[in-house]
Amino acid sequence: MLTVTWSLATVLWVVGAVLFFVVGLAASIALHEVGHLLPAKRFGVKVTQYMVGFGSTVWSRQRGETEYGVKAVPLGGYIRMIGMFPPRPGQDPSVVRESSTGIFQTMADDARRLSAEEVGPDDAHRQFWQLSVPRRVVVMLGGPAMNALLAVLLLGGTAVTLGVAPQTTTTVGLVQECVLPAGSTATECPADAPPTPAAAAGLEAGDVVVSFDGRPVEDWQQLRADIRDAAGRRVPLVVERAGERVDLTIAPIPNEVVRLDDDGDPVLDDAGVPLTEEAGFVGFSPTQERRAQPVSDVPGLVADAFVRTVTVVVSLPVRMVDVAQAAFGSEPRDPEGPVGIVGVGRLSGEIAAIDQFSAGDKVSLLLGTMGGLNMALFVFNLLPLLPLDGGHVAGALYEGARRRVAALRRRPDPGPFDVARLMPVAYVVGGLLVAMSVLLVYADIVRPVTLLG
Repeated sequence: MLTVTWSLATVLWVVGAVLFFVVGLAASIALHEVGHLLPAKRFGVKVTQYMVGFGSTVWSRQRGETEYGVKAVPLGGYIRMIGMFPPRPGQDPSVVRESSTGIFQTMADDARRLSAEEVGPDDAHRQFWQLSVPRRVVVMLGGPAMNALLAVLLLGGTAVTLGVAPQTTTTVGLVQECVLPAGSTATECPADAPPTPAAAAGLEAGDVVVSFDGRPVEDWQQLRADIRDAAGRRVPLVVERAGERVDLTIAPIPNEVVRLDDDGDPVLDDAGVPLTEEAGFVGFSPTQERRAQPVSDVPGLVADAFVRTVTVVVSLPVRMVDVAQAAFGSEPRDPEGPVGIVGVGRLSGEIAAIDQFSAGDKVSLLLGTMGGLNMALFVFNLLPLLPLDGGHVAGALYEGARRRVAALRRRPDPGPFDVARLMPVAYVVGGLLVAMSVLLVYADIVRPVTLLG
């Protein structure tokens, strides 16, 4: 069981972890908006504001035509581009509706569209809707792409430097001295208890298993399988001890164990009862170490994180029902379910406080958490719903497809697709996002996901 012993060092770790989370979140949001800002400016769109956060402005500075600033609540951000939406058919193109890439800011701007703003003569050709479809897609995908890049750098960089979760090694950690009956609570070996095969063979803590039954040992999974298959036989065992190889002989004894499948999960019969089988037992436990992974493993690690995130996002409606039942009822909180900003901050603090985690474990887990957060921002923002980035991308792609079909059929150009017509959907989606955020904050406070059980 994971435990926490409070001390000055623990408090400093927790404070540092929470600050890391806050700064990391703000930086992720800021870079997301940079991903929109740079291509927008590169393509000539006039960007009037670049803001990190919402609420009242804490600091801002005007540089050229763009105001850069930080707002009080660092839970989002936006850039403001003129001409986000095209004019209605027949409307003067010099009169535009102005909006932004920020989720909640977009909803606020929708109300302002009742009063259309005129664009000066110098800006009439610098409106977002006038960009070609590919350029609009690039601008809107720039933010999520930045989060994807951060996720790859954080997850991959952590894996190749600090390593991922501690892995079981082929090094002997503890040798059990005697064989005790199942269910025994004895802490010392009785006089008549037989020695374990590991003790009888002369295995010592720190020995590295090199080969078993004449077969080179590559990892713990292989060694465990070989031990299970060697029940009742005497087999040669080679270990490395103090830099030298030592030849031993070990005789795994038969033991009734639960049968496992290739994924390590119990195999059940039709009634749901675990099946058992005879397997070898030697009586030693291996050590666990955090090992750096080769660069070649990074694509697989990132792909796994992406698939897990997509699975959560796709099942989000059902999972949010589970969160509500846990928050307002007696149902337990799903540790694999969605967690809000408060919950992630809490988990960061717990990671920093847990006694069983080394400093390397804590740093690796915190970096991995931030990488996972950026992966979630990447996937979530790709949903084809306004006011998310994916909604604007979907609108641009629909416009491109519509124009392409019209050209193939030799029909007049239908013109730009008025994404503003979908704003009622944006209001609904925005309202749901607000409700979801509030629910997660409440659930993270009254029924949090915790590592401490």
